[in-house]
Amino acid sequence: MTYNDNFQDRIANAAKAREKALERLRAKPPLDPKVVAERIERQAQRAARDAEKAAAKKEAREAEAAAKAALSPPASEEELKASRDARYAARKARK
Repeated sequence: MTYNDNFQDRIANAAKAREKALERLRAKPPLDPKVVAERIERQAQRAARDAEKAAAKKEAREAEAAAKAALSPPASEEELKASRDARYAARKARK
């Protein structure tokens, strides 16, 4: 495409490019069904492995949270306020 191309030239160039792309697509060899089936099987195995990993990770996270909850009772309002005040004082001391 050049500066002097008119609309008809651009349309013709686009049509040529489209035809060239279609010819390249038609020239590609068809996919082997055996290869496609293998890819699908590998993808299914990968998805199952990922799901199993995610489930194990979620289970570990839940077990950790349960253990943490069992170890320390929930903080009282006074403890929460004291820790908040300590963080505020530390932040003020840094400035």
